[in-house]
Amino acid sequence: MLGLIGVPSSAGAHGPGQEKAPAALRQAGLLGALREAGLPVEDLGDLPVTRFKPDPANRKRQSRTAVIKVARQVADRVAAAVERELVPLVLGGDCTITLGVVAGLLRRQPDLGLIYFDGDADLTTPDTTHSGIFDSMGVSHLIGQGDPELARIGPRFPLLMTDRIALFGFQPYEVEPRERLLLEESAIPQYPVTSLDDRPVEFAMEARAHLEERANGIVVHFDVDVMDSAEIPLANWPHYGALSFGDTMRCLRVFVETPKLAALVVTEINPDHDPDGLLVRQFVDAFADALRPVAAALR
Repeated sequence: MLGLIGVPSSAGAHGPGQEKAPAALRQAGLLGALREAGLPVEDLGDLPVTRFKPDPANRKRQSRTAVIKVARQVADRVAAAVERELVPLVLGGDCTITLGVVAGLLRRQPDLGLIYFDGDADLTTPDTTHSGIFDSMGVSHLIGQGDPELARIGPRFPLLMTDRIALFGFQPYEVEPRERLLLEESAIPQYPVTSLDDRPVEFAMEARAHLEERANGIVVHFDVDVMDSAEIPLANWPHYGALSFGDTMRCLRVFVETPKLAALVVTEINPDHDPDGLLVRQFVDAFADALRPVAAALR
């Protein structure tokens, strides 16, 4: 059974808005759509709302205290769900919540891999960042870089080894020079959107197989900014020349079809970009349909 956990936080973001996503997804009928698709799901409620605040005193570590607090709360809630043998479906919120998801899972499942399905590589650190926003530093902290306290929120350090993470769908033009060096030196399998051509589903299967060979549990991190903002401008930060909405959902279906699914995280929806709620409803219907293959495994 899925255990739905809302994380209404924009603590690590560039601005407010993402903290409204869990409520917007529920209002758009997410629970009903999942159940209609045959998915057993229990709503475990939301964590406290944590809204973005400017932090001019910490230009390279914006809202560090809040980001760490939310990640620890997520870890505790995820660990409690796994204790009940639920598969966490975590609704963010900004991308830093995935640090908490991985930290919580590691308490019970030390053999983890991560599909990072995202429009960005998120490999900046407080030393290399221009913005100081932790939202762009998720992967670097997973592999032990960056702020020591945030990188050590889990039961081990680093949280994940580089060959246990597959970056899928990111935009190379968004990768900063020092991020690029880190990518070149790492063992992280990389699938930039520019390399997917007209075969994204085929490459999605390859990325999933890579992790299935190495891990007993797979987390899928799904940042909606992997989708082309010219088609569906729902993401907090726009990306263009990205995956189409249809290809994104087809790739997501491939990722969640793994028999080793340990958790699914959805991040970066900003309802302020969708005042009529039409895009969120469109997303909910397609998302629930993409998760249909999971239904039989969860029963």
